[in-house]
Amino acid sequence: MRVLVCPTAFKGSLGAAEACAAMARGVSAERPEWALERLPLSDGGPGLLDALGAADEPGGRIASVPSRGTLERVEVPGPLGAPVGARILWLEREAVLESADACGLERLGEEQAPLRADTRGVGALVRHALDRGATAVRIGLGGSASTDGGTGMARAFGWRFLDARGEDLPPGGGGLRRLARIEPGLRPGERGAAEIMALADVDTPLLGLRGAARTFGPQKGATASEVELLAGGLERLATRLASDLGEWAGEATHGPGSGAAGGLGAGCAVFLGAKLVPGAAWVLERTRFDERLARADLVVTGEGAWDRSSAAGKITWEVIRRARAAGVAVLLLCGRLDSEPPEGIPVFDGAGAWLDAAGLEGLAARAADSLQDPGDAR
Repeated sequence: MRVLVCPTAFKGSLGAAEACAAMARGVSAERPEWALERLPLSDGGPGLLDALGAADEPGGRIASVPSRGTLERVEVPGPLGAPVGARILWLEREAVLESADACGLERLGEEQAPLRADTRGVGALVRHALDRGATAVRIGLGGSASTDGGTGMARAFGWRFLDARGEDLPPGGGGLRRLARIEPGLRPGERGAAEIMALADVDTPLLGLRGAARTFGPQKGATASEVELLAGGLERLATRLASDLGEWAGEATHGPGSGAAGGLGAGCAVFLGAKLVPGAAWVLERTRFDERLARADLVVTGEGAWDRSSAAGKITWEVIRRARAAGVAVLLLCGRLDSEPPEGIPVFDGAGAWLDAAGLEGLAARAADSLQDPGDAR
């Protein structure tokens, strides 16, 4: 049997490459006769660099350094300003980065700062890539600690966000309700030197009941009152964008994915001149997923938690959808099952645990042991 092992990151415990390696070891231990192909995946959130640059080695090992391109580490401000080491994957003159490297929730540890966390480190990463001569920049969205609409990122390119007294607002989304005026800076995507693309990991809009603040604010530690404060700030930002920059800027806050990464999706489109695209489809095309799927009898995929957002543009749902359409059996592995899984898909979960590599390896072995042939998973 030919098996395609293709998880995304298990947030809080394993990166996409680590999860892929652990799952491959578990399947191989139980079914050594099966032929495995490994493909760590990302929808633009954490794991994007793994998906585009990780090596697929014999025996289920995936290299910690990319087999394609060059990995550069850059010191940038983290979500609260303290320096962190972030990465850029260089594929010739194409620069790929993950916003979570600079402003991710994991950068805060046990601390929660939903009102103060910002995206200034993402701006520093993009600026560094452009200064080094990148002709294309790919920004993976997702996993952020911030809900600032990309205003922190924009400051790296000279944008200013002022209150009624003409003073700069503090970093983060907590002060955006006091936004009185936007002073434009550079929009590097307009200069033609580089094509900038933002990869949205969800189709969440910026505003509304399904918007960035109300959907993801609680995951970032925001209380009910703080969620409404952040939602009001994003609404104020959208109003000022339309007023100070024109209707085109206001329209950019309404499309699918504009609420990704706390509104960084909209921010990339407006402040950088980036093209905002669904990350799952883009990554699957770049990694030739459909070609690999055509060779497979079984797909083993997974993520840290299957929840309401999984079907809102996430990579695992797209993998399942494509496998079903192709008539290929699927197994879903996850640490926690917080929402109804896709109908008819066998699910193996860690009973709410944050799985480490050994735990995920054991879960994969149990899943493989449950099948006698791929038809059992259909």
